[in-house]
Amino acid sequence: MTSHAQNTPPESEPPSPQALRARYESGATVDELVADSGLSYGTVLNRLHDAGTVMRTSWQTRRMREDPKARRRLATRLRALYEKHGATLTELAAAAGETRIVARRLLIEAGGTVRTTRQTVQLRSAARAAERQKLALSLRARYEGGATVPELAAECNFSTATVYRLLHQANTPMRPQHRHGPADQMRKRP
Repeated sequence: MTSHAQNTPPESEPPSPQALRARYESGATVDELVADSGLSYGTVLNRLHDAGTVMRTSWQTRRMREDPKARRRLATRLRALYEKHGATLTELAAAAGETRIVARRLLIEAGGTVRTTRQTVQLRSAARAAERQKLALSLRARYEGGATVPELAAECNFSTATVYRLLHQANTPMRPQHRHGPADQMRKRP
């Protein structure tokens, strides 16, 4: 009778702590090292610690594996959205398909500076004011071209009061009001 140990091929020696460290530092994950070495998760961690390995987080591993050029392009695009268009970190995260934390890191990597909530509100308020001024000037040009306030209100889906307010904001010289109602006709009769 032969023993079971004699029938199995000799096992290869498990990798040394230094070999595990070298693979880990080149981008392998602990799970990949476990699968390749046949060692348990705890054993791989212990050997990495014995070799003096500095452990990284999962996002650091993903970042390490990403294409650096693609990451820089994404970071640059997010910075432009943030600085030129006043996007929030939440909006950047949605645009990048990432979390707010990752979006913040990308923004900082691209040389951007994170705003406070107050600064974001002020930036957006200024942008809205500029858009409103542009709209007011457009309405003024159309009004001076002969359009009436009710026509402008209907075209823009605004109330007439809003159109008057925007025309006033653009310093529009107003035409005299026309009175065509029944009360006007009664006053004209002798």
